Amino acid sequence: MLTMRASEIAAAVGGTLHGDDVVVTGSVETDSRLVADGAVFFAMPGEVTDGHRFIDAAIAAGAALVVAERPLEQDVPHVVVPDGVVALGALAAEVIRRVRAAGELTVIGITGSNGKTTTKNMLQAILEQHGPTVSPVKSFNNEVGAPMTMLRIDEATRYLVLEMGASVEGDIARLTAMAHPDLGVVLKVGLAHAGEFGGVEATTRAKTEMVRDLGPEHVAVLNRDDERVAGMAASTRARIAWFGTDAGSDDQPTALWASGIDSTLEGTIATIHRGDETWPLRMRILGEHHVMNALAALTVADALGLDLGQAVEALGTLERAERGRMELLEPGGGITVINDAYNASPDSTAAALRSLAHMTRQAGRRSIAVLGEMAELGPHAVEEHDRLGRLAVRVRIDRLVVVGAGAKAIHDAAELESSYGQETTWVETADEAEALLRSELVEGDVVLFKSSNVSGLQPLADRIGGR
Repeated sequence: MLTMRASEIAAAVGGTLHGDDVVVTGSVETDSRLVADGAVFFAMPGEVTDGHRFIDAAIAAGAALVVAERPLEQDVPHVVVPDGVVALGALAAEVIRRVRAAGELTVIGITGSNGKTTTKNMLQAILEQHGPTVSPVKSFNNEVGAPMTMLRIDEATRYLVLEMGASVEGDIARLTAMAHPDLGVVLKVGLAHAGEFGGVEATTRAKTEMVRDLGPEHVAVLNRDDERVAGMAASTRARIAWFGTDAGSDDQPTALWASGIDSTLEGTIATIHRGDETWPLRMRILGEHHVMNALAALTVADALGLDLGQAVEALGTLERAERGRMELLEPGGGITVINDAYNASPDSTAAALRSLAHMTRQAGRRSIAVLGEMAELGPHAVEEHDRLGRLAVRVRIDRLVVVGAGAKAIHDAAELESSYGQETTWVETADEAEALLRSELVEGDVVLFKSSNVSGLQPLADRIGGR
């Protein structure tokens, strides 16, 4: 973070300073275990515990300033605020304002039901070639995680890439009001978190918040292939930069588009088009659906005036989309594991199943899908799990293992779809799934693990994958 006095931080967050007006030179942390000398520690109530319980630990670790929701007895400079989360966001907004005034900061915001983290990683690989770039650790994209990413910048930062997620309408609007993105990227609108939003229409409105407040000097990077995203063009004053899989029309040309998309167990290929120019894209990342994420990242680079050929080459250096996202593991014995169990939605699971079927059919290998629950679907849960069970049959997945009560509708639908019932098994726990897989796996098998993180299949995928 920027060097700031405690009084400046208090003014930025609307709090009251108690104690000395110290100079803060360290990072901002909400986890006392990460505090180092000179840090600011935000003590905030959480879902599991209360950060105020760890103030002593933060002071012992070297915290120079504490931001808390009540006056402290400890002898440490502290700022008292009504709401720690609101204060964190206010400090992030002030830091971005100061860095913009002092340097050449460009802020890119990314939202969408799927693909945010992969696109963020792609942009990190592209932009860091042109200047100091800050992007989220893991998938920090909520009201705490996004400001924490913003607070990592300093005067030298050239690019700030932000994931912007939402649980309810208004969340993305609050994050964009903090960061004021120069470019807003919308990848896709699907049923991820539909249970929280109350339906896909509400999800669409929430994602529209990314581009709604952009000005005419900004750029909205929109997926032409998704009709809900394409409809957002009417809600923004920004210049539109389209990406997709066709050239568009004379009056609305697609900035970048892809053809010749294909994926094997060695990686994914496509041809990238800009007008009459073309570039071959070769990525080690698995899955044809990741070409759309690549197009989004490349369209940002193009809108920034960066060398597109160099950007395409940068994507070829990425070894994986992210830990637990279409991650290739080779445990030996001629078995291949694809760990895609970090998160799951109906759209991303369908894409993973299609990719598995396509890649194994090309390679002449047996496909096995180990599927767990897709969380946060609300009233759509049974219907969407049922749909994926039928899809597994239709794309001809050879073996299906379904784990957990929340995912049982996948197994039931696969049994009903055809005589496929002989090749689908439902088990209650990951341990049962592991025993089953270890008894069945043979040389040549390709095993996909796909579920929401809460299902606990990612550790199972790591174990089967030999990690």
